Amino acid sequence: MTGHLSRTARSDARDNRARILDAARAVFGETGLSAPMREIARRAGIGPATLYRHFPTKADLITETFAEQRRACRAAVRDALADPDPWHGFRELIERVCELHAHSLGFADAFMAAYPEAMDFTADREQTLRAVTELARRSQRTGELRPGFVIDDLILMLMAHRGLHDAPRAARVTASRRFAAYVIEAFRAGPETAAPTPLPPPAHLRGAEVQRTGKPNE
Repeated sequence: MTGHLSRTARSDARDNRARILDAARAVFGETGLSAPMREIARRAGIGPATLYRHFPTKADLITETFAEQRRACRAAVRDALADPDPWHGFRELIERVCELHAHSLGFADAFMAAYPEAMDFTADREQTLRAVTELARRSQRTGELRPGFVIDDLILMLMAHRGLHDAPRAARVTASRRFAAYVIEAFRAGPETAAPTPLPPPAHLRGAEVQRTGKPNE
């Protein structure tokens, strides 16, 4: 009898945990990480005490909620780096990251902000940015990626992409794909960017240039 009760309790605990994660994915995906824990408990149909028994802190819940998306993000980066064509890999990465973010506002928030208590997110973010930096260098060496691209452009892209979450989900995914296509074109090197004109020297060095050549630098 005791064994039966124990198995029932474990089964109930697993069901509660699954309901919590489903509710958290929905709530964080709709409203972002600012959603209160009580709303997640309400959506899961459980009491706050049960929620905190499974996830003592919000960071714990966030980390577990987006575990699948984190794996998908790491896979996208890994596949992009393994692509023998760096520019193709770079394009595929932009498309996959945009699609991933289109489905979940919460994950976009977690990735960009590196939720302070969720160290796993901080590590993921830093590792991803380092990998994208390497991929960008390879793409620039092929002449396909704009020479002026910097890793902050990726963060800027995600910040702009976040604005699509005001749209209904179906329209959001379609808009996300168009957004990714425009971003890729913006990052692509063109005839006017392949060989950028050197910038003039800083103002404090122009006097030395006049002394050396007898005329001001133009």
